[in-house]
Amino acid sequence: MNRRTLLGLLTTPALNAFGQGVATRNVKPTRRGKPSGLPFHARFTDVAKQAGLTAPTIYGGVEQKPFILEAVGCGCAFLDYDNDGWLDIFILGGTRLEGAPPHAGNRLYKNNRDGTFADVTDKAGLKRTGWASAVCIGDFDNDGHDDLFVTYFGQNVLYRNNGDGTFTDVTKRAGLLQANPRWSSGCTFVDYNRDGLLDLFMGSYLEFDFKSVPKPGENANCTWKGVPVNCGPRGLPPGALTLYRNNGDGTFTDVTSESGVGRAKGSYAMTAVVADFDNDGWPDIYVACDSTPSFLLRNQQDGTFAEIGLESGVALNEDGMEQAGMGLGIGDYNLDGALDIYKTHFSDDTSILYRNDGKAMFDDMTIRAGLSVETRFTGWGAGIADLDNDGWPDLFHVTGSVYPEVEKKIPGYPYKTPRVVFRNLGNGQFEQFIEEAGPGVAAAHPSRGCAFGDFDNDGDLDVLIVNLNEPPSLLRNDVSGDHQWLKVKLMGTKSNRTAIGAKVIAHYGGRRQAQTVLSQSSFYSVNDLRLHFGLGKAASADLEIRWPSGGAESFKNVAAGRLVTICEGKGIVSEQKFSR
Repeated sequence: MNRRTLLGLLTTPALNAFGQGVATRNVKPTRRGKPSGLPFHARFTDVAKQAGLTAPTIYGGVEQKPFILEAVGCGCAFLDYDNDGWLDIFILGGTRLEGAPPHAGNRLYKNNRDGTFADVTDKAGLKRTGWASAVCIGDFDNDGHDDLFVTYFGQNVLYRNNGDGTFTDVTKRAGLLQANPRWSSGCTFVDYNRDGLLDLFMGSYLEFDFKSVPKPGENANCTWKGVPVNCGPRGLPPGALTLYRNNGDGTFTDVTSESGVGRAKGSYAMTAVVADFDNDGWPDIYVACDSTPSFLLRNQQDGTFAEIGLESGVALNEDGMEQAGMGLGIGDYNLDGALDIYKTHFSDDTSILYRNDGKAMFDDMTIRAGLSVETRFTGWGAGIADLDNDGWPDLFHVTGSVYPEVEKKIPGYPYKTPRVVFRNLGNGQFEQFIEEAGPGVAAAHPSRGCAFGDFDNDGDLDVLIVNLNEPPSLLRNDVSGDHQWLKVKLMGTKSNRTAIGAKVIAHYGGRRQAQTVLSQSSFYSVNDLRLHFGLGKAASADLEIRWPSGGAESFKNVAAGRLVTICEGKGIVSEQKFSR
């Protein structure tokens, strides 16, 4: 038994023993270093209103949230559902305890290509109300049109993209109806057996029943800093993980037991991501878990998974403490070709940065990287993304409290809080920006999911954000300076058509950066499937592609300032230049 495993076994029961419903370490921020003085060329402005994104995301009560179901919230997606080369927007929504108001539910917005969006929810067949949680994207039938899977408290839904601007609910036909309603959480498509068909993984957060959940203040799991609040997650039974295998005929088979996924138990599963963390060519699954150890499911290459979170160092922090894992950013912050993890947590705690050695052994770099200067906010959606195109991926996350009742009694814990940028200094260190990154970052909201993508096709990354009981935010990024960039869109042939799980390593200016195509990340959300590489001063990049099928291809001297579409086995099939 190694040190990490022993530490986890010793620590976890003790942590579960003390009362508070959400794990937080009650740590104080470390001292901030001297500002670097280096210019930051990204600036974010919220353009949601002028873009036509004015409908609020209804989710539970506004002044009070007596149930945890009202507090967790939901995700969103940047997607190109009509294959016109412009990112559309899908925003999940909830309801209220007293019933759904007329404007509740999910919304699909079509990109008008002029900075505005049109609500096409009804036309697309996506109108639905309920307690939506997460969305993941993938072309499960390999017909060239990306499909949607949405998780709920209740019944999940698989939407088949018909290719004509509409979707069809094929949940029953696909064999995905649940015998008993559950509170499903993070989900992701994954080709776990490398047969070219996207399988489906999902978690459930906890077992929830309005009739049996304790009331605010009723026990130790229902108070926070002495204030009665909604109960959980501790004190409520944890959910479970599920894996469905794609049969290739539009149906799925539950393989949870035979795959070993069902053996990972006892944690409150939230966001799920698929990535090849150990560089063996097979997709692994990482699940951020709230107030309990997170899971890393390593693909055994024989149809089964082994849970290795503790021994790999990503179940707990470096002190062996549980954290309230919610959002996940996946990327290569130190440019060593391995995929690292950025995970957000509760207030009075830090977000955490795990550095991957390339073999799925991780080190907690939070303090050494300078991230421990911030402990004030509850973090949700997150990303490792190059915001200023300087060639070094930055960190970004959104924040918002789960307890609107607390601010009235403890003003130091407001319900609405700002977004956070950690700018990568290129030496393993980050410096925090809020106001310095623009008014869209500094603005306070009760945010949850967020997605990263270039909605206006101008060569930088914008951010879409869900705000509970408010309209969403659309942060337009206006990058100045002369930094270069390159976008890569992948199309599988032997691999799944969406190329979920593919990894691209870009070599530029003496650096190398790994990225992967993700079906879900952030918090319950989906980023632009076109991978975006900031290149700094480099005018071109060499690309290595590792396809989900196991194949590999390379491309030399790919010019910057454009989107290249690469089809497996056919090379670069199109190039498109963008302009600011």
